[in-house]
Amino acid sequence: MTFHTIKNKTLTLLQWLTVVLLVGFFSGSASALFLLALEKVTQIRTDNFWIIGLLPLGGLAIGLLYHYYGQAVVKGNNLILEEYDAPQQPIAFRMAPLVLITTLLTHLFGGSAGREGTAVQMGAAIADSMKRFFGTATIDRKSLLIMGISAGFASVFGTPFAGAIFAIEVVYFSKINFKNCVLSFAVAFTAYFTVELWPVTHTHYSIPEVPAMTISLFFWTILASILFGLAALLFSRSTHLWGNLFSKTIAYAPFRPFVGGCILAWVIFNFSVQPYIGLGVPVIVEAFSTANPWYAFLLKILFTGFTLGAGFKGGEVTPLFFVGATLGSALSLVVPMPIALLAGLGFVAVFSGATHTPIACTIMGLELFGWESALYIALACTVAYFCSGSVGIYKSQIVKGPKYKAYEKIKKSISSF
Repeated sequence: MTFHTIKNKTLTLLQWLTVVLLVGFFSGSASALFLLALEKVTQIRTDNFWIIGLLPLGGLAIGLLYHYYGQAVVKGNNLILEEYDAPQQPIAFRMAPLVLITTLLTHLFGGSAGREGTAVQMGAAIADSMKRFFGTATIDRKSLLIMGISAGFASVFGTPFAGAIFAIEVVYFSKINFKNCVLSFAVAFTAYFTVELWPVTHTHYSIPEVPAMTISLFFWTILASILFGLAALLFSRSTHLWGNLFSKTIAYAPFRPFVGGCILAWVIFNFSVQPYIGLGVPVIVEAFSTANPWYAFLLKILFTGFTLGAGFKGGEVTPLFFVGATLGSALSLVVPMPIALLAGLGFVAVFSGATHTPIACTIMGLELFGWESALYIALACTVAYFCSGSVGIYKSQIVKGPKYKAYEKIKKSISSF
């Protein structure tokens, strides 16, 4: 190896190290700022119930912001996946402040949404901007986008291992090389430790009782996981259904969240549905100790699908946690398993089915709940993944492999009748 080769490799290594530190620090700081602001606006809404009456105006503001300033980034997470699969042009940095502001508006006025999408979009916008900053051939955009997804996910949930795997798995494993794996893990931990420097507290969950796996519990776990997969399918279909309905019936995009906000505000004011708006973290925590009504997960699917379909902003993952935890909690009334275990399995399994990321969700379950429940978690995430249909929450996600070939055969068989 010549001196020139060693010099070039060293410079490339230093460049990537710098990029990892910058993306991790800025993405982690952005997520921390977002989490602190989200906690504040949620408290304001809780203390001032009347503010929900402003939901239509908040929706109109969101619609106008994206109509005039965010047309290029309105696809959100789907744009990131599209740019990874077939790079066209750099993601505009304004994606980060736009999704931050509009997600906070959604939560302030009472929309039902999450936070993962916001953190991932901020991370991707920050990471992709590094290409313009460094401008060298060695810094490729695909690696940067994986780093952005990883940093955003790891920092907002406090799960660096799951964040790193999620970024790799969501863009489809076959297109990943060893370099991307190393970068994904490095930036995930950098972003995670950056958030730890801020006064941010992540929600802690626990499964205090994990029985030894028996044949009976094995089959009960499979049965529950099939239901988790079907819930994931319903969530994905609901979100797409409302989005298509609003697009077809209201031509002027800014009016969609305005009309949706009017309907949501009326429903919230006239029915006792406050637990199903916002993030819903208190309900998720409660689900680990108290059985929820059977319809709780259905109401969260309805409110989240309607909110996001109307054009409000935010993520889908925390609502998926809500759906899974409350469904698992309700199942404890008929399934002979500990309530916390069922809630925890639903928490990660519905997420697995809706995002087609069973490995990342299994790792997340281990990070959140511990290794004692590893066998149950892995089984639940795998079964839910195979039972959740061929289309998840991300329309632009690449879907291949045995599962999708099987679904295509089923579709052809049905259509032939």
